[in-house]
Amino acid sequence: MGSTSLSPSISLSPSLSPHSSKFPNPSPNLFLRSHSSFTPLTLRSNQTRYRFKKLPSSNAPNFLVAASAKAEPLKVIISGAPASGKGTQCELITQKYGLVHIAAGDLLRAEVAAASENGKLAKEYMEKGELVPDEIVVMMVKERLLQPDSQQRGWLLDGYPRSSSQAAALEDYGIRPDVFILLDVSEDILVERVVGRRLDPLTGKIYHLKYSPPENDEIASRLTQRFDDTEEKVKLRLRTHHQNVDAVLSVYKDITVKVNGNEAKEHVFAQIDAALTHVGEQRKVNSGSVAA
Repeated sequence: MGSTSLSPSISLSPSLSPHSSKFPNPSPNLFLRSHSSFTPLTLRSNQTRYRFKKLPSSNAPNFLVAASAKAEPLKVIISGAPASGKGTQCELITQKYGLVHIAAGDLLRAEVAAASENGKLAKEYMEKGELVPDEIVVMMVKERLLQPDSQQRGWLLDGYPRSSSQAAALEDYGIRPDVFILLDVSEDILVERVVGRRLDPLTGKIYHLKYSPPENDEIASRLTQRFDDTEEKVKLRLRTHHQNVDAVLSVYKDITVKVNGNEAKEHVFAQIDAALTHVGEQRKVNSGSVAA
């Protein structure tokens, strides 16, 4: 029996053909059949699942609607202590997965510069030397996550939320990641990374005396150290970080993936890549079981 081709790997019987003479102007996603005892079925191509189901009507033929089901884009939160390599891993993740990278600090500065309503509110606190209240920052993050590019491509939320209250606020807005990645780096390595950092004030490039030394003596002579990149201050920052991240983990404990951040950046990314690949595969399986 002949068939009408829908795609290289899907075919429909003539009775489902969209070119039937009874329906000269069919919708490309609508196929008609006047059979009262039709069992819903699912057709699969390489990329798309087509689900047919009968729409009830008392005086008209039964209609079968074919709708494509596309997997939702990834939603990821990444957290890590100062000098954990979070910035490097965010670059690698966005390069491979095309996610929208959203850092709360950058977002806050951008909103203030744009003089948005949230930015104006935040600026009032910043000018007084006060911390911007959680509700303002959460609102900024929420609105950014709901923008079209984030919804279509997926998002990578960097270093936020930093407290259980911030995490709870995102949950209240219905915003929840598929996976929470935690870069786990030992304290002695973190201290070494921070204390050895140096800034070239001429180019803005960051060096490390051990891991990424300057190219020549001229550059080395002008390098400076940030005032808070001392062992005493970095240990204080680490204590604060660990207290905050423990609270956040209580919200995301069922979707947390701890990654060994002590290794080289390529090995760290391999762990993250494996975790994100696993999440993507699981979502495909779950999507298929729902459509079947």
